Amino acid sequence: MSYNCYTKESWKGSVITCPVPPTLVTCGTVEKPNIFTVAWTGILNTQPPMTYISVRPERFSYDIIKSSGEFVINLATEQLVRAVDYCGVRSGRNTDKFKDTGLSVQQAGEVGCPVLEQSPVNIECRVREIIPLGTHDMFIADIVRVDVARELIDPNGRLELDKAGLLAYAHGEYFALGRKLGSFGYSVRKKRRKSDNKGKGKRKL
Repeated sequence: MSYNCYTKESWKGSVITCPVPPTLVTCGTVEKPNIFTVAWTGILNTQPPMTYISVRPERFSYDIIKSSGEFVINLATEQLVRAVDYCGVRSGRNTDKFKDTGLSVQQAGEVGCPVLEQSPVNIECRVREIIPLGTHDMFIADIVRVDVARELIDPNGRLELDKAGLLAYAHGEYFALGRKLGSFGYSVRKKRRKSDNKGKGKRKL
């Protein structure tokens, strides 16, 4: 294998880990929903399935989530990029972001807050712990249910998330995810020999 090496400059510590998922987080109720953009999110644990979002305490959604103990992470697609940006720079205190963007919600299946109808994957979350970190507080949450668009499920029940057209965010810019380079474990997976395929598809007598 051959790799590129780089000559480096040293900068002070900063939030440079990229890319991250720019998600649309919903909270509140169906009758009075709120939505805002969160990129500081990810997976914390497999079993039980756990996630987090880091939110500034001054954001309008902060007190809503802290009070209800619930929120939904809605994965965003290329089609939603303008809404993602808008919901990240406008506040629900003085803006009806649903009216301005044309987005809509419906009741979640497990938590009391709504899910975004235009998102292909809704991750319903229940807050387990809140950790103050500095500029942000981290809401650690259990993933209690996942709602997936039927269009992304193949005939065998497998999720084809690569067909969703998900967004990525890196250093202040939005990107569409590019071509697939491999799948988990492909670097150690044994290649199928041509001889393994001989006789396959032939009718047995």
